[in-house]
Amino acid sequence: MQKFLEDIIKKAGELTLDYRRDLSKVRVDRKSAKDLVTEADVAVENLIVAAIKEKYPSHSILGEETGATKGDDNRWIIDPIDGTVSFVHEQPFYSVSIAFEQAGIVTNAAVYAPVLGDLFTAVKGGGAFLNGEPIKVSGCDDIGDCILATGFACIRGGLKENNLPVFTKMMPLIRAVRRYGSAAVDCCYVACGRLDGFWEFNLNVYDVAAGRLILEEAGGRFSDFSGGQDRLFLQVLATNGLLHDRVSEIIESARKHGF
Repeated sequence: MQKFLEDIIKKAGELTLDYRRDLSKVRVDRKSAKDLVTEADVAVENLIVAAIKEKYPSHSILGEETGATKGDDNRWIIDPIDGTVSFVHEQPFYSVSIAFEQAGIVTNAAVYAPVLGDLFTAVKGGGAFLNGEPIKVSGCDDIGDCILATGFACIRGGLKENNLPVFTKMMPLIRAVRRYGSAAVDCCYVACGRLDGFWEFNLNVYDVAAGRLILEEAGGRFSDFSGGQDRLFLQVLATNGLLHDRVSEIIESARKHGF
């Protein structure tokens, strides 16, 4: 199972690179006023889905571009290009993200950032890896020393509650913030210690299903903003665990009281 997952995500990543070599010829459409989808997104997802259907024809599939294919309790969750805006603008921070779950539990995951050459993988109970080497979260326990990442899908979606009050409250309290544009990459960067945490509103399960397992297998913590599981994906908080409660407290304070 894991070998198949890693083989197919590498092929998918290579296909993104093929398209990236001449982006001027890649068709770009709009899902909404600010959300993009390219022919590369669709082609990559089709490649992955075709391989799964050939190898595991009874399995269910959820893909960002092709939607849900109903099968048994085994399900593949696919984001063919997480970070399409970065991809279109020739930036390296995009990824292919694939998770496999059994009866609602993600057991296998891979996130591949092909331009960067980073392949993050995890098997439930077996640890997390970057290019085959074990990884773990950072040991940072001081909010003033930490580097966090965030995103603004909420603003692209025109949501009334957005990330700007949280961002404004968080910035003076931490060392730095990063904005990579791929939630899957953000989770994996927390997993390997390149970041100490990540928060974002209004994501989807395919954005973070793989990254969540990789993070948790590396010793991190994943929750909604309050530290629970009730509002997952509408609220994503991923940290090294040591900072989780403090970051949660700051986010909740900003949401309740503004800045």
